This record gives sequence, C-alpha cells and structure tokens, in this order.
Amino acid sequence: MTDTLDFRSMAERAARAERPQFGGGSQIICDNLVKIYKIADLEVVALQGLDLLVAPGELIAIVGASGSGKSTLLNILGGLDVPSAGRAIVAGYDLLNMDQQERTRYRRQVIGFVWQQTARNLLPYLNARENVELPMILDGMPSGLRRERALELLTLVGLADRTDHRPDRLSGGEQQRVAIAVALANAPAVLLADEPTGELDTATSTQIFEVLRSASSQLGVTVVVVTHDPLVSTQVNRTIAIRDGRTSSETLRRIAVGDEGEHEVIAEEYAVLDRAGRLQLPRDYVDALELERRVRLELEADHIGVWPDQPRTDPESGS
Repeated sequence: MTDTLDFRSMAERAARAERPQFGGGSQIICDNLVKIYKIADLEVVALQGLDLLVAPGELIAIVGASGSGKSTLLNILGGLDVPSAGRAIVAGYDLLNMDQQERTRYRRQVIGFVWQQTARNLLPYLNARENVELPMILDGMPSGLRRERALELLTLVGLADRTDHRPDRLSGGEQQRVAIAVALANAPAVLLADEPTGELDTATSTQIFEVLRSASSQLGVTVVVVTHDPLVSTQVNRTIAIRDGRTSSETLRRIAVGDEGEHEVIAEEYAVLDRAGRLQLPRDYVDALELERRVRLELEADHIGVWPDQPRTDPESGS
C-alpha cells in the first residue's frame, strides 16, 4: 500500500509540473492576490483574490474609484507592502518571499517610481541632471557613466536643454518629465506611475504619456499607470478597471482603417473572468436589470444567458 501511495503522489507531482504556469512569460503576475489590513480589532480586505498579467514592454493603465484597491496593488508591486496571500511576481522576483536586503535591491534596481506630487520626485537643491544621477550614485555607478546616462535620459524625455535647471525653474510638466528620467536611471524592468498627470492640464498630460510611450518602446520598460481618471486611460491600448479589490473589466483599444483610408480608434470592453471563475458584471448592467443577490444562468451553444431571479413564464399556460 505504501508503494502505491508513493507512486500516486509522484505521479500527481509530475502532472502538476507539466501544467503550464499561470502567466508564464509575463513581466507582472498577480495570481489570486489578497491583502488584508488590520486596524485595531477590524480587518479591512483591500484586495480580494486579484488576478493580473502584464507583458514585458507593455504600457497599461489601472483605473478605479477611491478604495477600489488600486493604490494597495501599486504599493505591493513597488515592494512597499507585502501581500497577505496569493502570488505576486515581478520581473522574476517573488514579492511574498523576499528578505529585507532583497526588497531593497528590488526597489533600487528593478522598479522605477513616479509619484503624483512633483515635490516627492525631485530634490529641490539639485538640478535636473543631478537629480537623475542620484539613484546611480546610490547604486555605485562611476561618475562618467552616470553623467552620460543622465544626459541620454533627459534627451529621451525632451529636456536636453534644461539639464542645469533646478525644479523651481521648471514647469510642472517638465518636473514630471525629469521625474520619469529619475525613475529610469537604474534601467528598471518596470516603471510604476501613481497619478502622474493628476496636477497637470490636458495638453501637458498628453506630453507625459508620449514620454511614457517612448520609454516603453525605446527602452523596453513595462509601464503601469495608476489613476482614478478614466480619460487618462484613453492614452493607452489596455485599461484595467479594479472594483472591490478585484480586476473587473479590461478595455482594449486598436487602430482600424476605414473604407476611405481614415484611421479611427476602436475600444472594446471585456469583463474579466478570474481563475476561480468569478465574473463582475458592470454596475449599469446590474442596475438596468435590477439584479440582486442571485441570478439564473443558462448555457447556450455560444454564450451564457443571465436573467434576474424570477419565476419563468410558460408561454402556453401564461403562468
């Protein structure tokens, strides 16, 4: 009996090993991610089994109302917070199983951060080039290489002529562009931007996204922008909405060519089916059909029907 059980256990392990890993090849993998905060005697569940995959070099936006969990997700991806359960892997780093030294190295070398508040991104007594060089100094890069890379990055963000200006001599948009160069200083695999255009006008916001697209396309950096503004999300090809601590929908945008050769952007919204088979219906759909608590489902050949929980009407009997 023991031999049989051991053989069966070995076979089960082998079968599991042959299954493809969820998110294989992705730069960011969140698998059933949970984060619970304990405040006094209360437990607050900020993330409730969130799933997310982001490909290398992709530029995405994550949107959600206040309290939806997007800031918690950003802090976890940035190594500033630790998940309570699930799996979170960024550029091959397992965020649940890092010691303090590994976490510091991760934040310094793997992740770049751009905050909403420009004062949080830059030191006021350093000029643009010195601000960009600072992360490289902390990482031990030689001075000649630091200066060369700082000038390359400032050119990338369109500020080659402002390298000697301190933040107080730069506009808000210019400060954010310097902040992006600072975040890219140590060649991170992932750039995280928290409301990077929250304090900027529409025209300047468009410039910031052009810079982020350049970083993504020219440097191969994966860029994740977190925002509460749905208009900002139109600047990217993929927008992920978070609601109640889970990914609820994705909007994909593509360029289509019309009959007369004109180009137009087509946006398609999809509900997200997570690994547990859970699906969040859009709020306006729920309200329109007055769905509450439970619904009827019917499996058809090519779709699933969803109806309110009401007795069926027999067309012949009228009841």
